[in-house]
Order: sequence, then structure tokens, then C-alpha cells
Amino acid sequence: MQIPGHIDPVVTPRTITPRADGRIDLIGLSHLQIRQLFLESQLDEKAAKLRSKQVFHWIYHRGVTEFEAMTDIAKPMRPWLAQRFVIGRPQVIEAQVSSDGTRKWLLRTDDAQDYEMVFIPDADRGTLCVSSQVGCTLNCRFCHTGTMRLVRNLTPGEIVGQVMLARDALGEWPRGNMSSVSEEEDDDAGHYTSDGRMLTNIVMMGMGEPLYNFDNVRDALKVVMHGDGLALSKRRITLSTSGVVPMMERAGEEIGVNLAVSLHAVTKDIRDEIVPLNRKYGIEELLQACADYPGANNARRITFEYVMLKDKNDSDEDARELVRLIKQYKLPAKVNLIPFNPWPGAPYECSSPDRIRTFSNIIFEHGISAPVRTPRGRDIMAACGQLKSAAEKKSRAELDRLAEEKQAALG
Repeated sequence: MQIPGHIDPVVTPRTITPRADGRIDLIGLSHLQIRQLFLESQLDEKAAKLRSKQVFHWIYHRGVTEFEAMTDIAKPMRPWLAQRFVIGRPQVIEAQVSSDGTRKWLLRTDDAQDYEMVFIPDADRGTLCVSSQVGCTLNCRFCHTGTMRLVRNLTPGEIVGQVMLARDALGEWPRGNMSSVSEEEDDDAGHYTSDGRMLTNIVMMGMGEPLYNFDNVRDALKVVMHGDGLALSKRRITLSTSGVVPMMERAGEEIGVNLAVSLHAVTKDIRDEIVPLNRKYGIEELLQACADYPGANNARRITFEYVMLKDKNDSDEDARELVRLIKQYKLPAKVNLIPFNPWPGAPYECSSPDRIRTFSNIIFEHGISAPVRTPRGRDIMAACGQLKSAAEKKSRAELDRLAEEKQAALG
């Protein structure tokens, strides 16, 4: 079993996936990045500033995928844009709907890497579970994704593309002032609210460890939160980490979203086993980073994710130790108890309902919220810890061969 070593995983930096037709996909780019691309394509400063704001507005406010639909841009300008740029979406390989309404998509990138995303509808909210990597390097033993190898980081466009695709599938785009962008408008002005949306929340809890793809996750979430685009409040976004301690403070300062920590055990031996990253950043170091997380308070509590594993981490003593640790570090926290979601070959069993209820009651009795998460999407392997695509790390020779075969097929 691969264990994270003394050096954090490093993958080849990638901000975009090059397209075979040479055009640049604008999804995931900020309006300033789009402006720079327009400048590099020989638009003058004034035109680049205006057109970038218009295009940003059309992409993220209206959800258009064709430049021809941008009716406030001069007709001769639209083919010029289409020749150089594209407004993409992830390729959908398979879309499944659970008996409880949960939706799961298997997606494919332009370089033929597969990953998954999940939408979970509730009466008062709709949550999109977004992936940050193809595969994962952490090897958490209860997690199906952890049995994959890390293939590569997802780009900002591939992360934002998941949100765009979900909005397409749900048939919704933000309501509000639909006027076009003018030169006089302030760069950061917002034009609508999130009222009435089906997709209300995002959790970075899909495939991968977000803090091992920090720059791309940060840049993607800034696009998602931008007031002139998707305009999702940072209070409605949660980033989950298994405990990459050195990056946690930066996440709070540079992204500022809610923090969830995959804790899952309260003793060194057990957490070393089920979350191997604990051998590098121990529980005490992790909890101190939680105590130092910028913006954490009683109104924005840190969430501790705790998967319930039979006879492994579910005793009364474990519950009391969890309470003790939270109080020792004076953490504004709540605990999400997650019944283990089985997958083929899993080495654990789920704790019994009575055991989970007793565990929850002990934590509640000490004034800490500890709800039991209702499993969603189990029948389509969309529940927490079940995501896994068929993607695998390929050698450079294999990738070159596949590219040649694709080119030959295109003729």
C-alpha cells in the first residue's frame, strides 16, 4: 500500500488541457485571464477589456456555449472568437440517477481521463460533490477512490466545468438583471442573487485531495464565487481535506470557504491505518491547524467527517476521546457521522444503527452537534467514499500511441 512520504505528491503543473484543434477553452478562466488572451490575440486594450467582461458574463451568468448566442457582441466579432476559443463542457460518458434522486456523472477530459461528480438533492438545498483530481494519492483504506492511483490534477476549467454541467442538467441559471455588460460597470459588481436555485451548495469532496491541487482548486472556486458569474457564496462552499496541514492556513486565507476535515479516528494507531496521511501529519498537528484556520467561529464551524467502521473506531471510548480533543483545542466544530458505504473488496463493515446512535448521543450530550448522515446514492455507487472511475496512470508511450490512434481515426 502506497503511503505518503516525506515529500508531498508532485504532479506536472497543468492549467489547461491542450485541444487538438488549437483553440483555447475559456471555461475556468477569470475575466482578467480572458482579457489577457484577447490582448495576446491582437485586440486593443479598450476592446479586450469590454469583450472579456461581456464574454465572462455570457459564459458564467447565462451559461451559453456558443459565441453566436452573445447578442450584444458585434456579429463580425463572433466568428473571430469562435476561430480562436471554445466554451467547453466535460464529456459525459455515463449519467445515473439513484432511487433517492441522487445523480452521478462519469466524465471524460479532452485527454481521455475519467472522473466523477455527484448531485444530491434535498428539500431545502441541492449539493454538488465536485472532484479535484483524477484518482488520489492518499490511500484511505475505507475509500474506494483511494484504491486508484493518482493520474493527474484536474484543471480549473475541469473543476468549474462540473458546476456548469450540473447547471445545464438541472435546467437552471441564476435569475436577475440580464442586462449586458457596459464599459462603465465595476469589475466586481454582482447582478443577481442565488435565490431559487436548485444547486445551492458545493462540496469539494469528490475524487482527490483538494489541497494537493491547491492552485487549481483556488482559481476554480474564485470563478465560481465571482459576483458577476456563478455568484455562489463562500459560505455555501465546503472544502474537505484529509489533513494536508501546511496548506490549511493558505486555504482559509486565499479561498475562505468552509472547512471539513476527514478525521475518522481519534487514536494514532487507528488513524495511521485508515488515513495513512496521519503518519505524516498527526492528529495533534491537524487539530492545531483547525484551531488556527482563518475565519472559523461558532457561526462557521469546522466539520469533522467521521466514517463509522464496525469494531474499529466506534466505541464509547472513541466518542468520549473525540469530545475531549474538540474541547482541548477549543474548536468551533460539529461532527458528521457517516455510516460506512460498502464497495467491492472493502476491508471494513459498517457499524450497527444502534452503535452509531449511541456514539452520536455521547457527543450530543457534551454540547457538540453530531448528526448521522443519511446514505445517498448507494445503489449507483455515488455515496461518500464510493467514487472511482476506470482511469489509471498511463505511460508517456501509451499516451502517445493513443493520440496517434485518435489522429488516425480522425483521418
